[in-house]
Amino acid sequence: MSLKPFHTIGIGVTFSPNLKANIFEASRLALVFQSKLVLIHVGEESAEKMEQFQNILEPFIKQSLDYSIVFKAGDPVDVILSVSEEKKINLLILGALKRENFLKYYVGSIARKITRQANCSVLLLINPSVVRLPCSRVVVNGLKDPKTKHTIACAFYVASSLGAEKITIVEEITQDKVTVKVDDDKSLRKAAILKERLKIRETSRVNAIIENIPRDYTQDIAIKSQPIFGKQGYSIGHYAQISRADLLVMHAPSKLTFWDRLFPHDIEHILTELPTDVLIIQ
Repeated sequence: MSLKPFHTIGIGVTFSPNLKANIFEASRLALVFQSKLVLIHVGEESAEKMEQFQNILEPFIKQSLDYSIVFKAGDPVDVILSVSEEKKINLLILGALKRENFLKYYVGSIARKITRQANCSVLLLINPSVVRLPCSRVVVNGLKDPKTKHTIACAFYVASSLGAEKITIVEEITQDKVTVKVDDDKSLRKAAILKERLKIRETSRVNAIIENIPRDYTQDIAIKSQPIFGKQGYSIGHYAQISRADLLVMHAPSKLTFWDRLFPHDIEHILTELPTDVLIIQ
């Protein structure tokens, strides 16, 4: 397990109203994680563009930010993915879009394609801010999966680095695990006992993972284990929303197959309606 998973952070930058906020968010994270920062602009280089980027970066350059700016014309998806590979980016930051007249956010078509195809971790920001906002509550997916140990370890690293107060590990248990047909009091009790056993088993599994994470990352944060029953992806997104999480951490799905396109992976629920900022760990 790498205790410094993000050596190089990348962010696609366009001249949108969120330009300054996006660069400020990325620069702060690069300083916190002691990472290099790569600004990726899809388009031709010009002295005017370079000056605008440099002016926004100035407060962070004074703090010894290690950065570079890449200009490359072409298809936005291809450019951002190819530069991410060339520069060995570990964490790619993308902005979400806001639904008109609603306080709801979703991942646009370009960002969605990048998220699906990227070979690095991706951070989706719903509401970037020039002023640093606290990241107090982190929710992480504790689903039983080969990638979960790494995802939980990264979540603790991020939570600790950002000074979070609480981290909740959510174990989504699908309803098909509770195979009892409830049609009377006896079967209702049997289903309740089965659910309780599943909760205990899942919590025990997650606790074993936490025990193997260095205490530097676990000692100053409140830790909660939360088994929930429901539809994968939808359940954890809903939980992150109602618990007012500042960050939801999930692992990236294995590369999509034909069947995944027919039956979308649980992460697709999250991309359709982002409950908060989402970090997808590769």
